[in-house]
Amino acid sequence: MKTDSKHLGLVTKKFNEFFLVDLINQEKCSHCKRFLCKVRKSINFKDQLIYVGDQVVIDHIDFRSKRAVIISLKKRNNLLIRPSVANISNIYIVCSVEEPKLNLSQVNKFLISAESMGVEVSLLLTKCDLITDKRRSFLLDKFRKWGYQAITLNLQNPDYLKNLVADLKQKTCSIFMGPSGVGKTTLLNKIIPGLQNDTAPVSHKIKRGKNTTRNVELFSLSNNHYIVDTPGFNIQTLEVDIRLLPTLYPEIYTQLMDEGIRCKFRNCLHLNDEGCNLNKSFERYTFYKEMIESSKNHYSQTQED
Repeated sequence: MKTDSKHLGLVTKKFNEFFLVDLINQEKCSHCKRFLCKVRKSINFKDQLIYVGDQVVIDHIDFRSKRAVIISLKKRNNLLIRPSVANISNIYIVCSVEEPKLNLSQVNKFLISAESMGVEVSLLLTKCDLITDKRRSFLLDKFRKWGYQAITLNLQNPDYLKNLVADLKQKTCSIFMGPSGVGKTTLLNKIIPGLQNDTAPVSHKIKRGKNTTRNVELFSLSNNHYIVDTPGFNIQTLEVDIRLLPTLYPEIYTQLMDEGIRCKFRNCLHLNDEGCNLNKSFERYTFYKEMIESSKNHYSQTQED
């Protein structure tokens, strides 16, 4: 049965010239929700590529063969470049506390990169069965001071996942970000029924995880609520407008917005600026200063242009 009625869809997987597209808001038609699609050749998206997570309009739907044609691309809210995923609503930074060991500098970079997307950011700590309760409490307190209520997980105990799964089912499109070997694939295998992604142990020689996830794909947690499966990847070089950096640190943002701290000048960078009233005693201030210094040249060139 074919129909020319247009439907709004979500791209859940991309390979070669084909796309898997889920119909949006089609609760009564769960058996025919997903279609294999190609882009209509006559359509010009102004040289834009279609990514996993994009919303598209599909037509010429064949319910028997489950095929359709993409005829237009909706404006996206955001785009993560690598891995390429569009319209992320929530980012969960996943880091292991052991095997591989927790790298605070790496956690910093992932958090700031995620915050620059302008979405809700959460922190997941995996393999907590490998540390003591005292160490776990210490880490929770540390990240609380950073501005994050970290979620600690023991992937050997399913009870640890209940609150996380309930939280994920309230989000439109969540993504797990983090280096390889921290347990993202294992976590997804436990969250998504029937998912059997390959996993590999941490290399004892290089002390890093082996990347087992090859493709970017969206998986449905509940109706119109998805989670993204992505390969492990190295954090990208972060280039942020120097004036926006304070907004990426909850420790700074809370002082300026919630506590009403006011500096003498509106463009205060919170370094050694005259009349700066920011309390600089928080742990990540050193990292913040390094980012400001490395961004100054880029900011100056932008102003000159």
